Amino acid sequence: MMSSCVGKKKFLSLQKMYDDKQNELSKCYDEKGTIQHDLTKAQTKIEGLEAQLLDCKSLRDKQITQVGNLTVLNQEANQNVSKTLSQLENKDKYIQLLQAAKTKADSINLALAVNLKGVLQQGLDDQDVEIKVDKTVVMINLSDKMLYTTGRSDLTPRANEILGKIAKIIAQKPDVEVMVEGYTDNQPMKNACMADNWDLSVKRATSVVRALQNAHNVDPNRLIAAGRGQYNALASNLTEEGRAQNRRTRIIFMPKIGEFYDLLNPDKK
Repeated sequence: MMSSCVGKKKFLSLQKMYDDKQNELSKCYDEKGTIQHDLTKAQTKIEGLEAQLLDCKSLRDKQITQVGNLTVLNQEANQNVSKTLSQLENKDKYIQLLQAAKTKADSINLALAVNLKGVLQQGLDDQDVEIKVDKTVVMINLSDKMLYTTGRSDLTPRANEILGKIAKIIAQKPDVEVMVEGYTDNQPMKNACMADNWDLSVKRATSVVRALQNAHNVDPNRLIAAGRGQYNALASNLTEEGRAQNRRTRIIFMPKIGEFYDLLNPDKK
């Protein structure tokens, strides 16, 4: 029927044209497949890049946070450094204040010691009296033979003369308290009035305190009596010389606690 309606030549021409279109269509399908493959690869690559971008953003945010934390830490560190420097400065000022207080206390004690030596040196044997500065106090060591009757706590007339001179110095120093300590050697002591060396040392100290109060008008609120017995010896008790050195009365000039703290007061520096 076809051959009867269409010429053979025309038919072949149409057939060829059809085949060409079929080939072109096939090529289009192939190109479409290639394009779709490339598109898929491109899409995958885009997704990968987007993921990398998210990672970069996350890393950036972390770094920003870290930088912010470092800034805070630096600020805190600067504040701590400033605080430490301020504390060191205050400590340095306090050390300077302590040094000034010590210098002042040393000067006061030295002046007191010199004054005592000037008052007591006349008519006294160097072996009977010793004046020295020990740390924050001034001490006078007086031998027992100059102050007491042997083995007793009664004061000699010579003792009242010496205590009178010391009382004048005490009156000039209202900012000190005075402790009187009695000491003995290790020879046993017991009689109707004394139970032992503890008793003797205490009674000797109280005799001196009473004399300062009653005979020389020293304010009793500034006086302290203490007995040390045979202990805290200066020398060996095996020799007579050592025992004689240990039998003594010590008068200690001590700064009052309030006066001592005044030395540490910056307003009174």
